[in-house]
Amino acid sequence: MKILKENAGPLTNFEVVDFLRSRGAANDPTRVLAPLAPSEFKVYDYLVSTPACSQTRESIAEFATKCKPYKLTKSEITNIINIRPSSFVEIDPLIENLESRLGESVEEVVELVVQLFSPPENQSNLIDESKELEDNM
Repeated sequence: MKILKENAGPLTNFEVVDFLRSRGAANDPTRVLAPLAPSEFKVYDYLVSTPACSQTRESIAEFATKCKPYKLTKSEITNIINIRPSSFVEIDPLIENLESRLGESVEEVVELVVQLFSPPENQSNLIDESKELEDNM
């Protein structure tokens, strides 16, 4: 393998999953045939259970484009893509000086995340369970 661009920047979880799939992680249930180290399989197994497995290149690119007016750094955008905050409380630790930099636009960024990235399965299940509990009361 030839390194094309050394230290090109941080990767999103989706990019790591995509890279591991391209090396054969998804095609080898025996964990013997693919040229991956056991640690790479563990990383793959973990990332498949995260929201990264349901993201697309298009949604990530669209999110990065729509975030330009907010002047977020690349690392802040990467963290938002990986963590998928769905409220002010979740996005606050991801952006430095949040209120002074974004002000009222914080809710717009949160809405953008919710709009472009579907909620993680476990979060969807929690929402469904809470609705069921409310209906039963």
